Amino acid sequence: MPTVEELYRNYGILADATEQVGQHKDAYQVILDGVKGGTKEKRLAAQFIPKFFKHFPELADSAINAQLDLCEDEDVSIRRQAIKELPQFATGENLPRVADILTQLLQTDDSAEFNLVNNALLSIFKMDAKGTLGGLFSQILQGEDIVRERAIKFLSTKLKTLPDEVLTKEVEELILTESKKVLEDVTGEEFVLFMKILSGLKSLQTVSGRQQLVELVAEQADLEQTFNPSDPDCVDRLLQCTRQAVPLFSKNVHSTRFVTYFCEQVLPNLSTLTTPVEGLDIQLEVLKLLAEMSSFCGDMEKLETNLRKLFDKLLEYMPLPPEEAENGENAGNEEPKLQFSYVECLLYSFHQLGRKLPDFLTAKLNAEKLKDFKIRLQYFARGLQVYIRQLRLALQGKTGEALKTEENKIKVVALKITNNINVLIKDLFHIPPSYKSTVTLSWKPVQKVEMGQKRATEDTTSGSPPKKSPAGPKRDARQIYNPPSGKYSSNLSNFNYERSLQGK
Repeated sequence: MPTVEELYRNYGILADATEQVGQHKDAYQVILDGVKGGTKEKRLAAQFIPKFFKHFPELADSAINAQLDLCEDEDVSIRRQAIKELPQFATGENLPRVADILTQLLQTDDSAEFNLVNNALLSIFKMDAKGTLGGLFSQILQGEDIVRERAIKFLSTKLKTLPDEVLTKEVEELILTESKKVLEDVTGEEFVLFMKILSGLKSLQTVSGRQQLVELVAEQADLEQTFNPSDPDCVDRLLQCTRQAVPLFSKNVHSTRFVTYFCEQVLPNLSTLTTPVEGLDIQLEVLKLLAEMSSFCGDMEKLETNLRKLFDKLLEYMPLPPEEAENGENAGNEEPKLQFSYVECLLYSFHQLGRKLPDFLTAKLNAEKLKDFKIRLQYFARGLQVYIRQLRLALQGKTGEALKTEENKIKVVALKITNNINVLIKDLFHIPPSYKSTVTLSWKPVQKVEMGQKRATEDTTSGSPPKKSPAGPKRDARQIYNPPSGKYSSNLSNFNYERSLQGK
């Protein structure tokens, strides 16, 4: 094993040889042998091996293996030095191998070392993006779970930092092709990350690109399969995929296929859905997704069928007024609870689809059904008005910090929900029913309109831009699904119904 002095002497031979450096193979071999020495010798070898690597192609494998040994040394300072120098080996056909090695090194738990690996990967990415992607995707498809996880996260966070000249159209096509391979077997969390990666690609920002992403999500969601409401994996997959699809929808990229699936397969099973996440109001979550998608439907073959399923589900949450006994009191023991959150979603979805078939309520339903619906609407509206007055009174005069308490936050959102329902009900009370009003769903941010700018006539619900198996996701894990804010249902409907009916 060479000593420190011998390493310096042979380094001098190579440095002084200039253009004839390739003739001193023996001197370079001495430096390669430095990896077998002590701490000082290894540190020198970590610096000297990459410096002259390109001059000895016949020793390329030996040199890379020697540097890799140093990358796995017990001494963290040696590992860091060896990793820092790895990009110098990324030349020609060696680059994919270096990328593969660096990707494996992402599993380190040392933060400084992890940052060095990230920087080294970014460095070779700029040299040869396609070659680097080859190494990354090789480990994503075949590597250990920890390596796979960190390689995916590297792509999801670092790709957007690369300049346009690196992420060419050809490179983006490679990312899409390789991502499709990975998406054949992913967890929920991995699927979300890959949608983040793909939706950030310039080539997929076009209408056709977004449509391609929607089709990819639809494939992952298994929309061709019969929905199983009792399988939490099946429910989770549909939620995950739909949540990723919603931001992609627009007036040119339609949600029709998803909306039809929800109306046909999910709504009839709404009450029997098995929640994949403890504490999640799965019914409300499904209805919110349906409402967000309903604005972006294109031509729909089963429009009337879907409207009827929506209508029937809406009726379940719009009760008939309780019968009165002879003394004028309610004959029943309890007033029906008004599920405002559910009704907002269903009424909004019905209102959006109803625009496409405006004579549905007048021409397609018999007189008795329409009469029944108007009675339910009227009863719901009466209770709604009382609750709106109570909320406004409770919030009157409150500003700033007072509105930030949890109780008042609930009341503010409840007021949004009830106001939205009120607007939509007024439309349906028109003769014939109207579908012209627009509302912003209670859980969506209000779109600010600048001075002189005309407010859009269509309500924007798409939000900000951005696993497949027969029975559920693979790789044994599911993404925790965070319920959106704004759950206001029966617990907010405890107003005095009797007083509301007497006051009208």
